[in-house]
Amino acid sequence: MSSDESSNAATSERRDAVREKAQQVQARQSRARLIRRTSLAAGILAVVAVTVLVVTWTVSSSASRPTMSPANVVDDGFMVTGVTGVGLTTDDSGADGAVQDAQTPTPTPEPPAETEPTPTATPAETAAVDIRVYVDYLSTGSRDFQVSNVQQLSDWVDEGAATLTYYPVAMLTAKSNGTKYSLRAAAAAACVAQHSPDHFFAFNNALLKEQPDVDSDGFTDTELAALAIATGVDGPKLVRSCIEKQSYASWAKTATERALKELPGTDGVALTGTPMVLVNGTQYVGALDDPKEFAQFVLTVASDTYYESTPTPTPTVTPTP
Repeated sequence: MSSDESSNAATSERRDAVREKAQQVQARQSRARLIRRTSLAAGILAVVAVTVLVVTWTVSSSASRPTMSPANVVDDGFMVTGVTGVGLTTDDSGADGAVQDAQTPTPTPEPPAETEPTPTATPAETAAVDIRVYVDYLSTGSRDFQVSNVQQLSDWVDEGAATLTYYPVAMLTAKSNGTKYSLRAAAAAACVAQHSPDHFFAFNNALLKEQPDVDSDGFTDTELAALAIATGVDGPKLVRSCIEKQSYASWAKTATERALKELPGTDGVALTGTPMVLVNGTQYVGALDDPKEFAQFVLTVASDTYYESTPTPTPTVTPTP
């Protein structure tokens, strides 16, 4: 074999060796890319699987956990059982110190003239007037009604002339810079009604009297708890824990949703704004800051209810001898 042929053979072998080495390197790079892609896909699948698992667990846990409701709530309302801690005066002065000459809602029918009536039925006592107040603790109208009428409302309850029930709702939850004050305040009221019912009226009054401005942050949960404790609630530690944990926030939300659909004991009437005040089922539409007008309305409704529920007397005329 000539030297030229030997040189060409050597060159060809070197080219083959370089080509084979390049193919080996390419194969290793391809395997590395495949491994990386497989690992990345596996990692993504693992993250997705974990996310799905967490979401499923959260949803199932929420669905299986019932909404906490106060034990003594009736149709989403709290009946006032006492006015302890309100610090009201014992005379007839109103919230602004003005003397209230409103009558207690106890109508007394008068007999027809020149007759000696013999009623077929006479109730020993007039039934107490049923007053229901739907209240949002960020509503200025709710504040005006409460501050103006707190004295006579408490008097009527003390005298047994009226039953008074408050229904905390959260229609203005979006009006507190994202803190959901309206909802948290309603939940706090439920905490006091649950753990210290005799102080509910006092706390309800304090929430409205010390009402923060609309579109402000409102009170924190800690401040709400302090306001409740300042009224002298029983079990202050329980009340504080309940308020700070927002134990009844979910209940307040669903109670509001129910009220917006239909109010209990009404023929399809729904909550449209706060306060909504019902007296024996009849809505009060007068001035919220005029206690005399409200007292007259209560007296009128009580009188109408009395005459509708009392049998008509049968008069007997005594002949002249």
